[in-house]
Amino acid sequence: MKQPVSQLQEDGSDKIEFRKQAVSQIPWGHNILLMQKIKKKETRLWYIEQTILNGWSRDMLSLMIKSNLHLRQGEAINNFSKTLPGAQSDLVRETLKDPYIFDFITLAQPFTERELETELVKQVQKFLLELGAGFAFVGRQYKLTVSDQDFYLDLLFYHLKMRCFVIIDLKKGDFKPEYTGKMNFYCSAVDDLIKHKTDKPTIGLILCQTKDKVMAEYALRDMNKPIGISEFELTRLLPKNLRSSLPTIEEIENELKKRED
Repeated sequence: MKQPVSQLQEDGSDKIEFRKQAVSQIPWGHNILLMQKIKKKETRLWYIEQTILNGWSRDMLSLMIKSNLHLRQGEAINNFSKTLPGAQSDLVRETLKDPYIFDFITLAQPFTERELETELVKQVQKFLLELGAGFAFVGRQYKLTVSDQDFYLDLLFYHLKMRCFVIIDLKKGDFKPEYTGKMNFYCSAVDDLIKHKTDKPTIGLILCQTKDKVMAEYALRDMNKPIGISEFELTRLLPKNLRSSLPTIEEIENELKKRED
């Protein structure tokens, strides 16, 4: 199959050719879904490219459209342009998103950071899908020993395409500037203690419920490790009193049996 040329022709012909090739590489059902759900051609093309890259099924493509992935991808506040080489900086920036949607878990309000971490690990397959292609789960509460003191990383991943470790620090509530200093320390420790000499620099990702953009940018300004800051959303939060009043599966089954009798 002919590949798109590197430079755009004056009549836009190579752009048209590229679109034709992209469309032909996904099943017709995917194309129908995109035509039904998305009006803008450029947005449609973006989802086609992501489908080819990530191997999304039709259902997965539908979920990504529903979560407005095209508006979230590459939106994390970061210092990558100052801490990473150009090509790698672009790759890392486009890999991260803001916000992350964790609507596959249900937590009672109020919840702790450890409870959130536990639920994400329980649903690790769905968590990895939300993180995106290339993430491999390494461990939870991963222990690092520095100067005879133990430190524990909330979640540690390795990214197969970026060829680097990715540390995720979960924070309930608002972003605070001191979080970046802690993450900078974690990245330094991972780079020194477990990173292979062929790996790229470790990436830190701070996930909080809310953040002030200006404060986040100031907090990252003088950090020398690559760090991103994003929000996460839990769309299925239940008030504690409501959750406790809901019937369990066993209670529902027993009630159905009574009715049958």
